[in-house]
Amino acid sequence: MENFSLILAIVVVTALAFDFTNGFHDTANAMATTISTGALKPKIAVAMSAALNLMGAFLSVEVANTISKGLVDESGIRPEVIFAALVGAILWNLATWLVGLPSSSSHALMGGLIGATVASAGTGAVHGDVLVTKVLLPAVAAPIVAGLAAMVATRFSYAIGKNADGEATRKGYRAGQIASAGLVSLAHGTNDAQKTMGIITLALIAGGSIAPGSNPPTWVILSAGLAIALGTYIGGWRIIRTMGKGLTDLQPQQGFAAQTSAATAILASSHLGFSLSTTHVVSGSVMGAGLGRKGGVVRWSTATRMFVAWGLTLPAAALVGALAESVTDLGDWGTAVVAVFLVAASAAIWKVSRREVVDHTNVNDTDEPAGVVTTAIAAVTPPPAGTVADGLTATIPSQATAPATDPAVPPTAAV
Repeated sequence: MENFSLILAIVVVTALAFDFTNGFHDTANAMATTISTGALKPKIAVAMSAALNLMGAFLSVEVANTISKGLVDESGIRPEVIFAALVGAILWNLATWLVGLPSSSSHALMGGLIGATVASAGTGAVHGDVLVTKVLLPAVAAPIVAGLAAMVATRFSYAIGKNADGEATRKGYRAGQIASAGLVSLAHGTNDAQKTMGIITLALIAGGSIAPGSNPPTWVILSAGLAIALGTYIGGWRIIRTMGKGLTDLQPQQGFAAQTSAATAILASSHLGFSLSTTHVVSGSVMGAGLGRKGGVVRWSTATRMFVAWGLTLPAAALVGALAESVTDLGDWGTAVVAVFLVAASAAIWKVSRREVVDHTNVNDTDEPAGVVTTAIAAVTPPPAGTVADGLTATIPSQATAPATDPAVPPTAAV
């Protein structure tokens, strides 16, 4: 560690800051459905998720190796390049958190790294085959596969439980949700915490602290796990609200199906070294679960905003990363300018977020409109017997006070 320079220390601290934003940005991946269905209280849910994120960080280093050894050419990377990449990733995470959109922290990091690397060493320094096979293709396939699996699992759950006692069934699935949410949190640690391990390891290689091709040192694994666990415990309540209530209204059977499908996909990808977006997987599974229940629909206005954010993540983070690298390339004062800009922009976003605070006390409140497509589908799709009243009272308390005779608010449209 004799070559641990000041710029390398700055890069490590910035990487852990990104890991922290990744934690609170992606808490919704594991716990949004559990919180929205009432299976766990919000603070208990995020505490459990934080502990399991930390545990998951120690289970594998395959994704970390994809970042540190496969995506870009190590020989053409300087610590300043990695710092610039992290600036792009952090600012994108904070911007999407502010508006409550569950975009991909993974793709923000990838985009920032690609943009900064291209600005520094040209397009030849990016390994296109790794980008396509281990980043882009999983990004498209994983949410579709998870969504289809969740839709089938949801329909199967309702089919086998249609003659069972409704309250006993809900209690059983709430217990199952707690277990499946824990599995998602564990999977999140095995995939997302490793991305920061990979970026720190790449910085250590670029700074000459460790040999090229090295696995992440133990202190890197521990610090990355702690950073993402702390961010998870803080809780990204804005995104939890979007995932739990803004995208669709979930009952315990759907929440269990969504989380189990997502956890399976994430764990499989971590084993194969795919740098998967847990956000994409969980969002796909939530939408699949929403469509799997009769009378359950997806709020496509919210889903469309999410899809747009997903499409913009890589290029937007890459652009910021490239611009930041252009400034850091001017010397130490350029790096200082970028650092000051990062701190100032982060503080400004935080200040704006205080105008409308979202926390564990109001995370299940939503004013999201149903939308034309949602209302039309719900109005013509009869829900299963015995679920309309339960769904109205359990998932949308505000409808309980609506006049029952109001022709403008049909009961199924509210679902």
